[in-house]
Amino acid sequence: MTTLSRTPLYDFHVSQGAKMVPFAGYEMPVQYPLGVMKEHLHTRAQAGLFDVSHMGQVMLTSDQGVEAIALALEALVPVSITGIAKGRQRYGVFTNDEGGILDDLMIANTGEALFLVVNAACKGADIAHLKANLPAHITVTEITDRALLALQGPSAETALARLVPAVTEMRFMDSHRIEVNGAEWWISRSGYTGEDGFEISLPADLASEFAATLCEMEEVAPIGLGARDSLRLEAGLCLYGHDIDTTTSPAEGNIAWAIQKVRRTGGARAGGFPGAARILAELDGTPERLRVGLLPQGRAPMREGTPLFASEDSADQIGVITSGGFAPSLEKPIAMGYLPTSFATTGTQVFAELRGKRLPVNVADMPFRPSTYKR
Repeated sequence: MTTLSRTPLYDFHVSQGAKMVPFAGYEMPVQYPLGVMKEHLHTRAQAGLFDVSHMGQVMLTSDQGVEAIALALEALVPVSITGIAKGRQRYGVFTNDEGGILDDLMIANTGEALFLVVNAACKGADIAHLKANLPAHITVTEITDRALLALQGPSAETALARLVPAVTEMRFMDSHRIEVNGAEWWISRSGYTGEDGFEISLPADLASEFAATLCEMEEVAPIGLGARDSLRLEAGLCLYGHDIDTTTSPAEGNIAWAIQKVRRTGGARAGGFPGAARILAELDGTPERLRVGLLPQGRAPMREGTPLFASEDSADQIGVITSGGFAPSLEKPIAMGYLPTSFATTGTQVFAELRGKRLPVNVADMPFRPSTYKR
């Protein structure tokens, strides 16, 4: 039996009536008494509070300065790190020598250091990867004395500004250090729901009181992993280990938008990252397959692992669903998965095999619901 870890908010979740489940080595809330459907819709209408303290928080420091750190990190990721201005953050991926994705992460420039947020299930491997491959002048520190919460939804700014007025000045992908009652909070205007919102890193001993204060506000409700998954699916966002992994490249995963021109063929700092030969070739041409949005043409949700076929009677599987379920905001099932590029055009019909039956599925644009970031 593996002992599960607990976040600093464990007691808060229990006090709120959360149903706790194992997730990425932690005891995490999957839902509260409100229920997954209502939690989802509350986040879309007002504001939802998520505990994401299981994620890895990592600081990269060096006496040579943040630009030296950024250049060194570019040897591990295909995105432009030196292009991240102070007080801003950017989405990126670690790649392997085969061009697959080791993890996806957020990278923020504090002005003196780089602050990374990595996935919970990958954080041990990510930290080892950083320590093994970055130059000796860079110190890699896992931050273990802070909690991480996400406040998401159209009322997120109103709610958080009551406690931290400075957040009203922030825009999408800003990442600021803000003093709150003598403590330093690291706040980014970002999230994983497609909604405007914030991710807040604060000292662990302040987390439960902060969460309770927010949840006393009429706009805010605690939200569990169940609704977190349906919200990110509506937003067309990847879940590492499901929609992207070591077998998928950034181009196949349809996240080529995250790779700036300066790191591509002909750019000033082109290549130089693991798997560059394959990744640059796919960016210049066309990958064999793509992650696409999928709309089942019925009421039956289609889950991860559902096989996809070109026709009702074709023998050979051509693709697979990697995430799927019911979309509460749209009141219908949605999914995403991989198909050969020749089948990846919006509107193309393929067939999913569900309980021995072939059911029609149409390729769709993502996000399934427009995002509402404050730009």
